Order: sequence, then C-alpha cells, then structure tokens
Amino acid sequence: MQFLLNHFNYTTCFYLIISLIYHINATLSNKSSQQTDQDCATEKINKYSKEANTKYIKYLNLIQDARRNYKHCNTNRCNCHAPVMAHDLKIFKEKGISEKQVQAVKSKGTKYQIINHKLYRDSNCMFPSRCAGIEHFLLEILPQLPDMEFVVNTRDWPQIPKKYGIFGPVFSFSKTDEYNDIMYPAWAFWEGGPAISLYPRGIGRWDTHRQKLGKLGNSTKWEDKIPKVFFRGSRTCSERDPLILLSRENPDLVDAQYTKNQAWKSEVDTLHAPPAEEVSFEKHCNYKYLFNFRGVAASFRFKHILLCKSLVFHVGNEWQEFFYPALKPWIHYIPVDAKATKEQLQELIEFAFNYDDVAKEIAENGYSMIWNNLKMKDVGCYWKKLLKKYAGLLNYKPSRDKTLVEITN
Repeated sequence: MQFLLNHFNYTTCFYLIISLIYHINATLSNKSSQQTDQDCATEKINKYSKEANTKYIKYLNLIQDARRNYKHCNTNRCNCHAPVMAHDLKIFKEKGISEKQVQAVKSKGTKYQIINHKLYRDSNCMFPSRCAGIEHFLLEILPQLPDMEFVVNTRDWPQIPKKYGIFGPVFSFSKTDEYNDIMYPAWAFWEGGPAISLYPRGIGRWDTHRQKLGKLGNSTKWEDKIPKVFFRGSRTCSERDPLILLSRENPDLVDAQYTKNQAWKSEVDTLHAPPAEEVSFEKHCNYKYLFNFRGVAASFRFKHILLCKSLVFHVGNEWQEFFYPALKPWIHYIPVDAKATKEQLQELIEFAFNYDDVAKEIAENGYSMIWNNLKMKDVGCYWKKLLKKYAGLLNYKPSRDKTLVEITN
C-alpha cells in the first residue's frame, strides 16, 4: 500500500512537471524519483515565493524578522500596556514630582484633585464633553485611589516639549517622542470623540462600537470582503494625498476619497474633487484592506478598523496613544512610511494582494490584540495603575484646593 501511495505521488508530480515544460517551453533534466519528489515540493514553495525572490522579498523578510522577535504580552490586568506608563513616568522617578512642578504646568490643562476619595476639578473645562469622558473613568476607580493632584490636557496637542519650555507632569492622550507628556486613555473611549454627520454628537462609546465591529469582524468571511483598499476621511494632512491620487488613477485597486471637515470651503480642500459622503465604521468592514492615517494627532479610528478583521495599513509611527506600542508592525498591521509615494503605496498594496494568506493572518492578529486587550475594563485598569504610580511619585501631600469644584456622578 505504501508503495502505491508513493508511486501515485511521484506520478502526479511527474505530470505537473511535464505540464510546466509545455507551458514555459523549457527543458528539464531527468531526475531520480526521490529528487523529483523534492522538486515537486519545491515547485509548490516557488509558486508562493516566486515574486519574493525579487520584488517582494523585502516585505517577506520584514515579516519573518517581526515574527522571530515578537513576544506575546502578558494579558492579565492590562499588562500589555504597562510598559507605556513605566516609560512615561521614568523621567520623574529619580527626583519625584514636586508641588512646584505641578503648579508650573497647571495652565497647560485642567487641574484635578483626589482628596479623601472625592474628585475635584477646575470650574471651567476647555472641552466639557472631553472632561466628561475622562471623569467617567476617574469616578469609577475613585474609591481605589490615594490623594493626589494632576493636570490633564484635553487639547489635541501635547504640551511639554523635551527640548524647550517648562517641565512638569501633564497628562495628554497622544504624543510623539519629542514630548514628555504622560499618556492617558483618551476621553473618546466614553465621550467627546470627533463629531461628523454620521456621529453628530461624537463617534460614541467604545464599548458599543467594540461589540458591533467585533461581531462584524467575526461574521464577515475574509473571502467575502471586497478585495480593494478603502479610505474615507478629511484632508487633515498632506500625507493622505498620495493614496487619494492613486485611487483616482487606479480605482480598481483603491477606493479612497476625501470628505468634508469643519474647515471645508471649496473643492480645493478635497484635492480638487467633490467631497465624498462619510462612511460608517461598519461599512469599512466590507473591505479587505483599510488605511489609517493620523489626524491632527493620533487617529481615533485605528482601534475601530482593526476590529473589522481587515488588513490595516497604518501610516506613520510618530504619533502614539497609550495602546499603540502593544501593536507591532508586520504582526498586527502593515506599516507605511508617512512620506510614501503613490508608487511605493501601490507596490505595498500589490504585495498584500499577492500574499493573501499573509494579509489574512496579519488582519486576524490585529483584531485579536484589540479585542483581547482593549476592553473597557482594560481602559479603566490603565487609568487606575497609571494614577497609583503617579501618586507614588508625588513628594508632597496635596491639600484641598478650594477653587476647584467637586465632580460627582
């Protein structure tokens, strides 16, 4: 029986080689049955990696290196994101945080105090809905927090540059490596996210979107998704232009269009084309390939579109949120240089098209990381750990600031 099976394999392989000879008009030397069997296996690999030896080898090598170096994070008690808070607080660890430092940066944001498990805040908040999104989490964990005071920046831009200006602890939702701000989970996890026509009161609670998109990500088969790159967004930065222009030149490959933003005045603001309609996160999930660009700072859409279980091309690595470092390039998403040209984008997209199984695996990895490690309880956990570690660095005991108002549920 074993002899018959082996004979069947060798015969099948032989006819595959004969067929190949016919189509490519090449001459192959006769080989032993054992060598022929090895060549047959090699041909299957070459069918996968034919382009890898030339055009796409650099991407396959990057993926291989990423897989080799990747270490799964500890998913218990939001530990996947713990290195971020350690990194952000490190600069204060040696000397601690003084009252003078906190006072020096109070104009950079909204001052909060926690005294005897009660929450107090400046009477005025620059963005009330953003403060409300922050306070939702603070009030939840209030009974577990020690006395402290801190300054929370609700602007889009970080406040404490490393190379100039004043120094002190300011909490910001997003930053680059050029800033000393301490990252916290953005208000938009609960309230105060960007408002567009589809979400006039803001994009809405993360837990609600998470359930809807997570369900879609699982129910929509990879094979049933539209095999095309998709993007909708306003022209907040020129980094988005090459993809839009590529879409206009090659609409079978890319469907990328600009929508209006609050500052839109004419078609000049949408790269000389009529503005497109905005598209819900749910409809993004219909596509195999999605692009994520930064906005003024980090993009709020990143976590949403990863739950589509579509392959995400993430442009640029400068702007961060607290959960970004747990997401690894070539493992959870395809990284794209912020200065990539149309030609470079097309090559990267065509690589994903040609290596469908690789694209599918990365898409599933991105989904799993967000689904398993960015639940609402993980957001609350991060707030709690961050503030406890921060309070442990204060080298003074804050006293009640009577100019602040109490915040309650």
